[in-house]
Formats: sequence, structure tokens, C-alpha cells
Amino acid sequence: MLRESRPVLSNVDTAQVLVRSRGYWSTVAVRLKRDVLTLGFGVILLAIILSAFFANAIAPMDPEAAKMTRRLKDIGYTNTRTGDTHWLGTDKLGRDMLSRLIHGSRMSLLMGVLPIVFAFAIGGALGLIAGYAGGWGNMLIMRTMDIFYAFPSVLLAIAISGALGVGIVNAIVALTLVFIPPITRVTESVTTQVRLLDYVDAARSSGAGSLTIIRVHIFSNIIGPVFVYATGLISVCIILGAGLSFLGLGVEAGVAEWGRMLNELQDAIWKVPWVTALPGASIFVTSLSFNMVSDGLRSAMDIRL
Repeated sequence: MLRESRPVLSNVDTAQVLVRSRGYWSTVAVRLKRDVLTLGFGVILLAIILSAFFANAIAPMDPEAAKMTRRLKDIGYTNTRTGDTHWLGTDKLGRDMLSRLIHGSRMSLLMGVLPIVFAFAIGGALGLIAGYAGGWGNMLIMRTMDIFYAFPSVLLAIAISGALGVGIVNAIVALTLVFIPPITRVTESVTTQVRLLDYVDAARSSGAGSLTIIRVHIFSNIIGPVFVYATGLISVCIILGAGLSFLGLGVEAGVAEWGRMLNELQDAIWKVPWVTALPGASIFVTSLSFNMVSDGLRSAMDIRL
């Protein structure tokens, strides 16, 4: 008696069957739960974000309270008179480093996330128009973006911020202009690929308008890859924003921000090296967390992997 043979599914076929049975986002959630490394860095990133939101309640001391008698104290210093413990030491004005690091996360995250949000909205719209329109519209938009690509991102951010002047708003504007071209290019590339697929031609043949095709068939298929790419740029934006503040082109003097704190502590590196390294370590851990979470999202959202 002959037995009926069953087809053997490849890894890609199995992944597609799982997506159809569970749903795409349910499959992404399951794959994220199995990614221990991404979850670990996600917890670290969540802790940093929550500390920024609740800085006033978490910070043990006033970040602006200066006292020269306790300046440049090492990690774990305890004031015998008041009994206050500076768990991460003090800076050159005697301000508590732990409190300043917690409050500094607000400005650093603001300068890292907000420019990417604006660049995602503007660059995504420009790339979508360029990829769908093609022709002269594509050439005009993309050649304009190539002008920005002619300059290194660091020098372009310094030039724009220097021309606008010192200030958090000007720094955000400068960083937004730096990250619009890469997001526009990625969005244009993905839109062009989707525009040439058969179901878009079928929708166009059925009489669907351009706005309907973009909203229903193109936007929903490009938002995932562009969003993951944009989240990966947050780590770069945090470093660039801290660099602007370190050079005196970001936040104003005295404001608690990690890059500015590095600038203020650079003269004390030989006296309290561990305290001096704290703002740099905060920048490194935060940017690494954003980068690892972005990579984990990219892997989880790609069913071919």
C-alpha cells in the first residue's frame, strides 16, 4: 500500500506559514521574546528613558547646587558634616554627578530622538514622492540630497550649528538637516522597489488613484524598513549631539547634558578619571542600546531570516 508523501517545507516556507497562521506582528513579537540580547538592551534603554522622564523624583540632589568645598570628589564620597553621599562623585563646581547624569539624559535623549523624528517625517515624505513619481521629480529631489551627501555628517552638523548659533533648538535643526538625506535615500529606494511590484500595477489598472495606491499599497509596505533604519540612526544622532555640545555648539553652558559635562570635566581627567569618564560611558551605553535594539527589530521583522 502506497503512503501519501508530504511536501518538505524550507525555512523560508515555514516562516511564511507561521506569518500567515499567527499574523505578521505576532510573529515579530514572538521572535523578539526569544532574542535575549535585544531584550536585555531594551531593558537598559527603558531604564534610561524612564530615568529621564522621572528625573526630578529620582535624582538624589539638586543638579545645579554647587559648593566649592566638595569639588572634584571621587566616587562614593560622603560629606561627614551633612551625611550626604555622592555615589558618583562631584564635578569641578561641587555638583552631584549622579543627579547631573540623570537630568542630563533628558537633553541627550532629546537631541538624539527629536531630530530623527523630524527627519523621518520630512525625509520619508520626500523619499516617498521621489520613489513613486520617478522622472524629473525623482532627479530633482535626489540630486538635492546628494549636495548634502558631499559633506561629512560631522562637519555639516558643525557648520549648520555654527551658522545658527548656540542653543538646543538650533542644534536640533542642524541634526535634522543632517539626517534627512539618508532617510530620504532609503525611503526612495524601498518605494521604487514596491512601486514596480505586480499588485501595484494591478491596483493602478483597476482605476485606483495615486493617493490610494500610496496610502494602501506602498506606505504600509515601506514603513517597517524605514522605521527600523531610522531607529538605528538615533545612536549616531546622540553621539553627534553630544559632540556639538562638547564643542560648545549645542546646549548653553551650565546645562546638564552629557556632551557638555564632558567638556566641563576634561581638565580634571588626571585628578578624578573615573568621574570624568561617566558622561562618556553614559553616551556609549545609550547609543549601544539603541543600536542593538534596532538590530533586533530588523532581524525580527525580516521573515527571511
